[in-house]
Amino acid sequence: MIMGDRPLLILASASPRRRDLLTQIGLPPDDIAPTDIDETPIKGELPRALAARLAREKLGAAHHQGAYVLASDTVVGVGRRDLPKTETREEAEACLRLMSGRNHRVYTGVSVRAPDGREAHRIAETRIAFKRLSEPEIADYLDSMEWQGKAGGYGIQGRAGAFIVSLQGSYTGVVGLPVYETRQLLMGLGYPVCVSSSKNE
Repeated sequence: MIMGDRPLLILASASPRRRDLLTQIGLPPDDIAPTDIDETPIKGELPRALAARLAREKLGAAHHQGAYVLASDTVVGVGRRDLPKTETREEAEACLRLMSGRNHRVYTGVSVRAPDGREAHRIAETRIAFKRLSEPEIADYLDSMEWQGKAGGYGIQGRAGAFIVSLQGSYTGVVGLPVYETRQLLMGLGYPVCVSSSKNE
């Protein structure tokens, strides 16, 4: 299927951050079609492997004929432990205290399928150092509610950006989609990344 001058691109994610990042690099998705999978880690599964598997499974659950489909998942890891997408204040506080004053890693898996069924996969790894958080900083961040639904309990593009001492790797991968790796995957599968979509002109 063709939209304007290019094939359809389907984003298999409800994340507005991923949609915005694709749009930012001139690849706005033609449709948003999130998939529903069980994201429970397998016993003994390391954070990097979890991110890669979830991206692949989300892609496998997306069925769109004649289109390019992109799926992604982000996992925050401290050592061998993966941190949850926090849903409660208690979870978010536990994550902040665990990351305070130490390094952690953010893994974002990206999986793409071409209309002919070919697939490509990549994972971006970013190392982040958090400052030692004070009690007022933790309380203020928890009150902001920015942690809701975020991997590891924070979003780098929000208030938690002030906690980061150093970052090595992909900033956009931490936001939710490593745009360099994503563009390379699409190009490798034949997606015309340099063709503008008329619907956005």
